[in-house]
Amino acid sequence: WTTRRVFADGIREATRQTLLTLWNVHSFFCTYADLDGFDPDGTDLDPSHVLDRWVLSELDRTVAEVTAALADFDALTAATSLAGFIDDLSNWYVRRSRPRFWKSSDPQAHRTLHHCLVTTTQLLAPFCPFLADDIHTTLTGGVSVHLTDWPTAGGWHDEGLAIQMASARRLVSLGRSARTDAKIKVRQPLARALVLHDGPALAPEVIDEIRQELNIHDVEEIDTLSGLMSWQVLPNFRVLGPRLGPQVGEVKQALAQADGTALKTALDTTGEIQLAGITLTADDVEVRAERHEAFALAEEGGWAVALDLDISDGLRREGLARELVRTLNDLRKSSGLEIADRIDVTISTSGELATALGAHGDWIANEILATSFTVNDQPSDGATAITVDGHGAHVVIERTAGQTAQ
Repeated sequence: WTTRRVFADGIREATRQTLLTLWNVHSFFCTYADLDGFDPDGTDLDPSHVLDRWVLSELDRTVAEVTAALADFDALTAATSLAGFIDDLSNWYVRRSRPRFWKSSDPQAHRTLHHCLVTTTQLLAPFCPFLADDIHTTLTGGVSVHLTDWPTAGGWHDEGLAIQMASARRLVSLGRSARTDAKIKVRQPLARALVLHDGPALAPEVIDEIRQELNIHDVEEIDTLSGLMSWQVLPNFRVLGPRLGPQVGEVKQALAQADGTALKTALDTTGEIQLAGITLTADDVEVRAERHEAFALAEEGGWAVALDLDISDGLRREGLARELVRTLNDLRKSSGLEIADRIDVTISTSGELATALGAHGDWIANEILATSFTVNDQPSDGATAITVDGHGAHVVIERTAGQTAQ
């Protein structure tokens, strides 16, 4: 149904969106698998983490869809399903699982990602035979992906978990929009988020993924936006003016004195309200929403996320600690340090940043793989000047002799 099945822009777009994404996930896996000495033959696939169970469920669904589509000679549906899985694998599974590779060396995370990549290359083989073969042989040491059997579903599909995780991702998207609207940085922790959705109740482990992704201390499910929004009901002068004449002023005054939320509820319930002896319908008035100033609210299609904007001193210091981690990791890279290098850090600062270091020094050291983390009030020789959210500091970073991340 398309006049051009092969064209340069289409190839470039598919390469950028799907093939390079897959290659980057493959490179990510290889980097940490090499660092941790991962042996795919020495670890059984036994998922317990919610992200592992979810991605294996999505993999089973993709295997079934691609197999059925290719059996019907429907290459487009098969390719679209596979591209969707690669996007999910990169932008949700790997994104949310990074700490399990970076710090905890979780063997199940390695095993799950390895299994997903190997199966993906088998599904990709009819479409991109050379790329699929290159990745597959690197991951398995086998002769060729084209000498393997076509994959089958592994019995991991969990429709309930798939629905819950889809809900979580939608709520995360709304939460990011709320942060953007409020101009609150992602690295600044917030106390709580209130979430409204019409999906099934979310399991605690799924809520925890929302909490971590949005950098929120607590997530609460609510069943109404009342208390987060108020309503103002105004007369529609274009309609009421010709009909009521001077009496429209009385209606305006009555609407201004009435409870806007109660008026909106009456309009939603009965379709009309009674004021000043006059019956008004939805066409006779304008209903305007006013959001609670203490919350950043994003809503769409009956789903909503409200972020509590009250930032305590403790939250502000935690945000400074996260900003410092980003700055120090950037400094690691610019200094030519390898990803696994352990480091010794000396930092001199004062004021609020020093207070944040006192509260979160151990966490910061763990995040940047620091063997020693020294804080003083005088700059050391050869220190690099840095600025963290407006707070100045001087830092010395040195590779720890003979030590690398384990």
